[in-house]
Amino acid sequence: MKGKIVIDLEPENKENHSVVNFGKAGWGIIFYCMAMFWFYVGFVNDGSNITAPAIAERLGVLSGTVLNCNSIAGVVGVLLFVLVGQLNRKWGARKTSAVCMVVAAACYIVIGNAPNLAVYTIAMCFVAGGIMSAGYIAGGALVAQWFPKKKGIIMGYTTMGHNLASAFYVPMITALVNQLGVRMAVVIPAVAVIVLAVLGALFIRNTPRERGMNPDNVSDDEYAADYADAQTDENDDGGWTTKKLLTNGSLWLTAITTGFFQICSVGVMSQLVVRNQQLGFSQAHAVAIMTVLACIGVFGSFIIGMFDDKFGTKRTMIFFGVWYIVALLCNVSETTFGVYISIFMIGMAIGGSANFTTSLPTSVFGRQGFSKVNSVLFPIQGLFTSLCFAVNGIVLNITGSLRYAYVVFACVAGVNIILVALINEHKYNQDFKKEQEVRARTEAKIREIERRVREELEKEEREKGSSANAEIS
Repeated sequence: MKGKIVIDLEPENKENHSVVNFGKAGWGIIFYCMAMFWFYVGFVNDGSNITAPAIAERLGVLSGTVLNCNSIAGVVGVLLFVLVGQLNRKWGARKTSAVCMVVAAACYIVIGNAPNLAVYTIAMCFVAGGIMSAGYIAGGALVAQWFPKKKGIIMGYTTMGHNLASAFYVPMITALVNQLGVRMAVVIPAVAVIVLAVLGALFIRNTPRERGMNPDNVSDDEYAADYADAQTDENDDGGWTTKKLLTNGSLWLTAITTGFFQICSVGVMSQLVVRNQQLGFSQAHAVAIMTVLACIGVFGSFIIGMFDDKFGTKRTMIFFGVWYIVALLCNVSETTFGVYISIFMIGMAIGGSANFTTSLPTSVFGRQGFSKVNSVLFPIQGLFTSLCFAVNGIVLNITGSLRYAYVVFACVAGVNIILVALINEHKYNQDFKKEQEVRARTEAKIREIERRVREELEKEEREKGSSANAEIS
């Protein structure tokens, strides 16, 4: 027996490793989620750079006071997340996202026309609760069902909506507020969200099966071999109950770690224009800087998604934490070089924390019962995220500067790195376990084949030796 036997455990499959082969329906899901993130960032995060000061001026209060109202709205919005999480399980992501966007759009018009802080705060509860529920609860369910194994790169694409909102929503709302005043400025994006909701209700589907596709756009053979069955009724909740989830350490670690990074990211981006103005830039220059860095950040979102797929969500989160700490400390230095370095680094990381809000829960819990898991996890996540507005508001009112808020965010990121290190990344992921089982069986078969080949070679060598000895004799 001559020659060398080579057994490829993982034969190359270009389509399986493609970062674009998601099918037309799959790309529809990606762009839909991207658009929801665009409006979320515009309505709640980056857009408040412009709307919060404009509303504060109209109502005759401090800008920090409006930010504190946003924090209250975020905390109250957690109750909406709980409700929407249950509705999402009953209605499905398509209907849930559409209804939530319509509610958010209507209330966005109210915040621009609120006669006092009380009405503003109540309306903001529904703006934040509605648009965040659409993007994260319904959108997260769509990603988990459509792309359970490619969720890293998919979230890299969808979170480009964050960057694009920083790049284009902020200058858009700035121009609208300057030209029309905040009362009318909020109407135009609100109408656009309603249009998106109608399109989603008409064309989006909850699962790839409804489009005759498999998750991750894989073939029927690959789905049967590498994916755990999720089509039976008993898998609707993945075996989870609310009590089991609330007493599960992995759920709390997942919710807290993703929420902590959201505190850092949302806290920085929601007041980045204000921070840049404090550093001496004009409003026009500060908005232009945000636009440029956000465009750069589109590439950053893609890179983070690639890292997630290649190295895993856990390692990528640790890298993200270190990156963000360095960025914040550079900004706090308030040197020209440090500020520009921080702006670039923050821009590259805009979509990172949003990537993890869906990617990490999907890694840990898998797609089976994801809607149930997310209905409990996301409210906790959102509660922590909302604290960023309190940090910014309190620090801004006390010191008149956001510098020390950045120090707080850097400390939060440092603590979070330690917490992320404690996570078991695939603890309940049935698809991952199925793939590992198949891999283990394949490796065992290969080892058995190699053993038999070695025995045959040894036998052949012994026979040759015996023949040679016989000839000599």
